[in-house]
This record gives sequence, structure tokens and C-alpha cells, in this order.
Amino acid sequence: MNAPTSPLRAPTGSTQVEPVLAVTGLRKAFNGRVILDGLDFSLAPGQSTALIGANGSGKSTLLRCLVRLIEPDEGRVEMLGKDVRALPYAALRRFRAQVGIVWQRHNLVPRLSALSNVVHGVQSRMTGPRAWLQALAPADVRTEAMACLDRVGLGDRALARVDSLSGGQQQRVAIARMLMQCPEFILADEPDASLDPQTGQEVMELLLTLVRRDGLSLLVISHRMEHTLKFSDRILGLAQGCIALDLPTVEATPSGLRHFFDHEGQP
Repeated sequence: MNAPTSPLRAPTGSTQVEPVLAVTGLRKAFNGRVILDGLDFSLAPGQSTALIGANGSGKSTLLRCLVRLIEPDEGRVEMLGKDVRALPYAALRRFRAQVGIVWQRHNLVPRLSALSNVVHGVQSRMTGPRAWLQALAPADVRTEAMACLDRVGLGDRALARVDSLSGGQQQRVAIARMLMQCPEFILADEPDASLDPQTGQEVMELLLTLVRRDGLSLLVISHRMEHTLKFSDRILGLAQGCIALDLPTVEATPSGLRHFFDHEGQP
């Protein structure tokens, strides 16, 4: 897949748009140690936002708090027009189906085919054995799963066992499974972390292409400076439990990002 040839840009126009995500006063502590210390930020729809910070700065904790895989201690999270912290469990499960999540670990079933793993993404809409194996899935679900595999360039490996695929191919299967949810917003936790540089770049290009083509929004934890600069519209830097950096990517420089990491967000 070729890299984007035009510079990334934020949506333009003077019309006020509703944030796809608005976080206010978000706090989380573990065993008395404050990880997130009253975070405030909002994201406009249709943008790719990179979240950066040193190891242990709370990036993964933040992503999990946004969808209540970890319960925040305080604060408000509004995503896709929903007050996430106010949702009862049944409504929370339905809401999570609107949020696609791509983890560092692919969380696939190795002995099953790529197609069966992608079919698992329909579990946000249906339950039972028909949402587990491609051979049992309804014809329309198999067709949709094949289309998702085609979108990530793996239509020809649909029946291959996942454990026979490369790391990059497995991450593509995980992305195809996420697409089966028909998400409106994507959270990605270092999706390129376990991949070699070339494969990692291809995965990031794939995610950005999907976001642009479908008009989605993306919040991605990034640990590679070159990917941060190339595949985002905006950069948020997390340090000492706070948002210590917030700027459009077009205003960012490698030296400025290095300074942020070297000084842990201090000016």
C-alpha cells in the first residue's frame, strides 16, 4: 500500500461541530498512585489523533477508561454523544460495539481461520454459534466478513489458519474483525508495536486509509516518532498524569517531540 501523497489536514470550515470525544476532569489512581490527574481534552470528528508519552505515563489506562474497561475514579467521558460513565451495563455493551479497538496483541484464535476470526466481530450484533465459525455463519455475515478481509488485503488468505500468518497479516485480520463491528470511532493501542518497521508502517497506512475513506475518527497510541508525524492530524502528549502537549501535527517537529520525551513533558 502506498503512503498518502497529500499532507494530512484537519476538517475546515467555521461551522461548530460536536466533538466525537470530550473528556473532563478524568482521574484514575492505582494503589494510591495517580495515573490520570484530571484530564481535559476533546476530539473533533474525522481526525486522526496520536497519543504519545513515556512508558508508564498512562496512555493505555486512558484508552481503557474511555470505554470503561477500567472504571475511572472521577470525571466525565462523552463519546459519540453518550455519557459513557452513566451507561448501565447492557447499554454499555451496545455502546462498545460502536467503538473499534485495535490492541498490541491481536487477541485472535490461532487454530481458526482468518475468516472465522473476522466473523467474531459480528458478536456486537448477534450471539450464538453462528457468530463463532464461518461455516455456521449466515451467508450475509460471511459475505460481509470476506469484504472486510478484502479491505485489508487478505481476501486470498480467508481460509488460512491464523497461526500460519505473519505478525503483520494477523494484525490485518484483527483490523478486519474490528471493521465487522461497523465502528464510528477507533481506539488503537500501539498497533505497530510488535511489528518490524516496514510492516508497522503498512498497518498504520491501512488504519489511516480506513479512517479517511469511511469518515471515522481515530485515537492511536504511538511510540514511533515517524509514525506520529506521518499518520496524525493532531498530537496529544501525556506526562505526569496530564495533557502536557497538544498541537496540530503540521506544527510538530522531530526535535520538539524528542524534547518532550527527554524532559517528560516539562517545558
